[in-house]
Amino acid sequence: MGQLTSAQRRLLYVEAAARSGIHNAILAALYRVQAKPALTDGEIGMGIAPANQILLEQLDTFPAQVQYAAHTIRSFINDLIKAGWQSTDLWNVEKGRYTDRFVQAIAAGYTARSSDPTAALLEASDAEGLLQAYIDNVAADAQAAGLPESLTGLEAALLAFLQQLPRCYFSLPHQRNALVEAVRLWQQLDTHAAAIAFLQIESANQGAIADEVQLDRALRQFVPLIASDYAGYPHQHEALLRLTQLWQQLDSREAAIDALLQHRSPTLNFNSLDAALIAIVQRVPQSYEGKGDQRNALVEAFRLWHRHGTRSESLVALGINPDLFTTADPSQTDITNAAIQLDQALLDFFHRLPRLYTETDGQRDALLRLTQLWRSISTPEQALQSLLNDLKHMATAQRDTLEAPPAPALLPLPTRPDRWTPDTLQLDVAIIPNGSFTWAEATSGGIWMPANQSIVDAIVRLAQLIQQARDRLNRPFHITNWYCTTDITDTSDTASYAYSLGDALTFYCHGFTGNQLYWFLDPWWTGGLGRYESFPYLCYVNARSDRARWVQ
Repeated sequence: MGQLTSAQRRLLYVEAAARSGIHNAILAALYRVQAKPALTDGEIGMGIAPANQILLEQLDTFPAQVQYAAHTIRSFINDLIKAGWQSTDLWNVEKGRYTDRFVQAIAAGYTARSSDPTAALLEASDAEGLLQAYIDNVAADAQAAGLPESLTGLEAALLAFLQQLPRCYFSLPHQRNALVEAVRLWQQLDTHAAAIAFLQIESANQGAIADEVQLDRALRQFVPLIASDYAGYPHQHEALLRLTQLWQQLDSREAAIDALLQHRSPTLNFNSLDAALIAIVQRVPQSYEGKGDQRNALVEAFRLWHRHGTRSESLVALGINPDLFTTADPSQTDITNAAIQLDQALLDFFHRLPRLYTETDGQRDALLRLTQLWRSISTPEQALQSLLNDLKHMATAQRDTLEAPPAPALLPLPTRPDRWTPDTLQLDVAIIPNGSFTWAEATSGGIWMPANQSIVDAIVRLAQLIQQARDRLNRPFHITNWYCTTDITDTSDTASYAYSLGDALTFYCHGFTGNQLYWFLDPWWTGGLGRYESFPYLCYVNARSDRARWVQ
């Protein structure tokens, strides 16, 4: 299999540490210092050898070495606690890492108890080298996450976060999962199922909903026990960090630390409601029946969205004369026509709203009010709970059911302009009429948008030329690079420099090698043409005015 990349190894460290409740940096340090044994997958190990119930063949791959190293470190910590080690002997609160004393104890080696079937033997290693490798890893992780050198205050922030959880728990799936993970790590269990079994959740005949009710009750009861029993041991510390990470839906342990140091609250982030709010908006056109209370809900949401002071101001913006509704004796025909016109204007707006939504507080308030009025709910708090219920159902709903998130509605594209400009580009539209190449392909999906008209014109010109090649070959071309604004200091490298002008692209074509494409284009392509020895299926072209050929 060959050696893994550093990123692949790091992922294994992070996952194993999260399962075992240890600090992942110690695993990377063991790999760096131990560098043994040689493994069957082409990697080198972390000094983990057979012991007790663990056989040699169970340890002969790198993922297995990582897994058993994590379990063995966990087992070692438990033995030291039983031997009288205090939390301060194991964990340095200020520096946010294991103590020097504990790392040196790891370096001395350890054989797991025979009663622990998940841990093995950790061979001795160089104490000074292991400590330095561990400190280097901790520092690198902290620097990458922008964390301060001192983490004083983190423990207090963890407990403050925990204290607020019960009133912030709305039984959302990610919240429930965060609490179950905290229970699992706190009790040093290996699986989600084991954590639920620990909470003594009985199976109920009523089905999954009843089980969730019981689980929620047990979790609410367990949280205060965590707070009262917290002693600062490493696995307890990691349990609360993991809880914070999953609760806040953050991408790493270090991001959780940063959030806690900034005193982020576990209260519900209103951004979490957006999926449910947009689902309501998307269903409005299909469920609208022209009833008065429905129309009133839409007009009120429109008013709040646009921050109009009065309903009359909103009616004017929707193209309706508000005086019609205050006239002493309006004709029924006028009323009917106005209602039809108003309904059409409102539905047009709600069709467009998902693309208009930029998650501002004012826009969100307008949609919360829509939810309350549309569903005839008495209070904003009840409307909020209604949206939370929607989110729970959306998380587990079968595709195409009423509870599932509706698919986004396609909106009609603007009219194709006579000439493309930086302000009129449409990603999914062909660059040239009836052409095969879109602006999405030219701009890497909109990542690199042309900075000026000259670049737009260059892309159009190249699209016209490459379309001729595509038509001659009568096979789809797959673009890997076209326009990009990466800094290129060496302007003598014409092949690369042309990308920043919109004047070059690299592509491949299924069924052909880069050489075949090169030979096909060479006789008649008037601009630059290149191929790559290291990438045998790619071909490069640019639209320079003179012929140029190269192999790289």
